[in-house]
Amino acid sequence: MKNSEDLFPKIREWAEERGIYLKGDMKTQCLKLQEEVGELSKGILKNNPKEITDAIGDCVVVLTNLAELASIHFEEDLPIEVCLEHAWNEIKDRKGKMSNGTFEKDN
Repeated sequence: MKNSEDLFPKIREWAEERGIYLKGDMKTQCLKLQEEVGELSKGILKNNPKEITDAIGDCVVVLTNLAELASIHFEEDLPIEVCLEHAWNEIKDRKGKMSNGTFEKDN
């Protein structure tokens, strides 16, 4: 298995070759992310681990492209650990309750 830091440049090279950075923008990549999350949802509904894994990977690819368009490199400028730490600090003290299978935070 490759180190994820080795794959980010390959993802960006792939996207560059296909014109995603030249002809796309953050809005188009955000819409693409929503499409991939839809595929993830479909995989979850079908209880299909292969589809779920594939869709999560696709989401990471799109997030990499979105970050590039925002001039952010996960492995350099904004390591995934920084993203996760930020997210953790946002949720660690959050209070709320489960409702219909979803955690709803208190206001």
